Amino acid sequence: MTKTHIASPPHVGSLVVLLRYCESKVRERLQPLLDQAQLTPEQWRIMALLHDHPGLGAGAVAHGAVLPSASVTRHVDKLVERGIVIRRIDPTDKRRVVLALSPRGTQLARPILAEEHAVEAGIAAGLGNTRFQAFARDLGLLPSVLGDPAGLVSTSDAVGTSVPGRPAADPTTKGPA
Repeated sequence: MTKTHIASPPHVGSLVVLLRYCESKVRERLQPLLDQAQLTPEQWRIMALLHDHPGLGAGAVAHGAVLPSASVTRHVDKLVERGIVIRRIDPTDKRRVVLALSPRGTQLARPILAEEHAVEAGIAAGLGNTRFQAFARDLGLLPSVLGDPAGLVSTSDAVGTSVPGRPAADPTTKGPA
């Protein structure tokens, strides 16, 4: 089995630039599917988060999708108008609104999630499973190291579930509110 060589951008002297470069390479793979679904990358981040953690409030979505609250409201409004996201009153706190993907949103997310998982599988193949597992774990620790103790996701959820050797997250559990 040959490993894929993953090239870095020329003249990288900054971790920030390298992280942005890697993000752009992943986005390149997803963009055709996002265009087909008429979604922005920001809307996709919201959908992916709600796919894994239905029942989040807008504040948790803003944090988890790495978007300003005002942007989340605007993007969610558009997703609700398209029937992709639904708003519900939180059954445990009637003053709070929670968000989830609609059945249409779940269906729309499937091919994009599959491509994300293919990207992750390609990274795992390129790095080797042991290095990939360590990379995913360490990447999941970065938010805490950078001063965000809550982080974005748990280290076990830092990457998708299609990578061999990593247990799948339980899709029936709800994320933090």
